[in-house]
Amino acid sequence: MSKSVAAIIPARGGSKGIPRKNIIELKGYPLIAYTIAAAKLSKNIERVIVSTDDKEIAEISTKFGAEAPFLRPKKYATDSSPDIAFVEHAIQWFKKHENYVPDYIVHLRPTTPLRDPKFIDTAINLLLRNSAATSLRSVHEIRESPYKLFEIKNNYLRGLFPYDPRPEYYNLPRQYFPSVYQPNGYVDILKSNFIIKSRKMHGNKMLAFITEDAGEIDKIDDLKIINYLLEQNNYVIFEYLKKILQ
Repeated sequence: MSKSVAAIIPARGGSKGIPRKNIIELKGYPLIAYTIAAAKLSKNIERVIVSTDDKEIAEISTKFGAEAPFLRPKKYATDSSPDIAFVEHAIQWFKKHENYVPDYIVHLRPTTPLRDPKFIDTAINLLLRNSAATSLRSVHEIRESPYKLFEIKNNYLRGLFPYDPRPEYYNLPRQYFPSVYQPNGYVDILKSNFIIKSRKMHGNKMLAFITEDAGEIDKIDDLKIINYLLEQNNYVIFEYLKKILQ
């Protein structure tokens, strides 16, 4: 049986770090356009949905080929709103207005713009083949183990794992510690039925999809780095954007 796959791109209007971050210009195109392009170029994604509370973002998104069939309620678009709020809202909206719920939701954050659509498809196929997994999440390995880090307590450094039985474990060579991975926003894939039944996004069987650190935009300096990467490399999403606006 074939499975339906829809991308959902969350893009609220508010942003403290960079005002209007989701539509700030990056090499002549709004930031969100790069994520829309990656989803449109995927062979497995059937629909590209932008969940936003902002009319301008909705209009720009449709210009670049996405759907914006609803405006997200403001209560699901605050600084403290959890991700599951916009996901559940989208599922409920589609069920009510279209009698449709995609089997898989590809969660793509606009703040990670430099994706290769082929990797998105690889991730989708990986989860499709693993029925036991409750979701898939992209991660990259980080250099410094948390076992080597400290907190400050009463002006003194203290290891983060006080119950580790090894004396001064934080001074051990890094080979003594497990590899650790950081979520990076490249691609997360969710199962709608799991979300509906559990009210959770990822569950306890998150399938690992290891990527390089693709770069996330939180500060103005991050934009400079992404601009540099766009100048130095040939990205299929950038070529796509140039073509659709000719």
